Amino acid sequence: MEIKKIAVIGSGTMGNGIAHVFAMNDFQVYLVDTSEKLIDKAILLIANNLDRMLKKDLITIDIKQNTLENISPTIGISKLPDNIDLVIEAIYENKIAKLSLFNELQEIIKKDSIFASNTSSISITELALNSRPEQFIGMHFMNPVPMMKLVEIIRGFSTSQETFDIIFELSKKIGKVPVEVNDYPGFISNRILMPMINEAIFALYEGVAKAEDIDTVMKLGMNYPMGPLTLADFIGLDVCLNIMEVLFNGFNDSKYRPCPLLKKMVAAGKLGRKSGSGFFIY
Repeated sequence: MEIKKIAVIGSGTMGNGIAHVFAMNDFQVYLVDTSEKLIDKAILLIANNLDRMLKKDLITIDIKQNTLENISPTIGISKLPDNIDLVIEAIYENKIAKLSLFNELQEIIKKDSIFASNTSSISITELALNSRPEQFIGMHFMNPVPMMKLVEIIRGFSTSQETFDIIFELSKKIGKVPVEVNDYPGFISNRILMPMINEAIFALYEGVAKAEDIDTVMKLGMNYPMGPLTLADFIGLDVCLNIMEVLFNGFNDSKYRPCPLLKKMVAAGKLGRKSGSGFFIY
């Protein structure tokens, strides 16, 4: 099976980044969201990111123009053509919402196409349950998508070898480094990263050190490019909490218990960069 037409559902941070990368590699991309306002915002962001790449001589003006021409803004999944080869879901991290979306897509998209989710922690096996399990897979891109090389390729319980091979090779074609991961809560990246962030929040909660000092220890002592609390703000504290709850519920192990401070900050709307404040002020 040759992948030519790709639908990216969700035009937020991850969705527009995924669309950007595929379009820049000459795939026809349908970028889907629920309103013209959201789509216009995403296209503007892609154009601005391409301009930054242009200024750094990473691309040419022709590549920028071709990339934008390869993206078809689409309002609602009902407007998608049925001959899409690959659907990549990149909506918010909620299992019920994702299941509902894939159920709708099942009736719209041709039967031999592949469904993929960019979920950062939710079970691929569960998401595929009422869809097309053999042709369902996880493609967990890293943020910012145009810059980060890694893609976790997650096998669901029923994912076929053919589906896995197609997506693994496709990831290489768009300049990414795919890593095979089996379907367990948090996969690899977030199973390791989020408990570390959660422990940093516990250290703050218990008064071990100030937020700035916790981050400084990890940056200067462990050579991290940014501290765990800054990274949590960048990811979004609500997203961090969602992932910790998936880990906690999935493993039924107290070591994944979300820190009470994390819960309190999310309840207060202190979500990090996107809300203007979290562990730091933006």
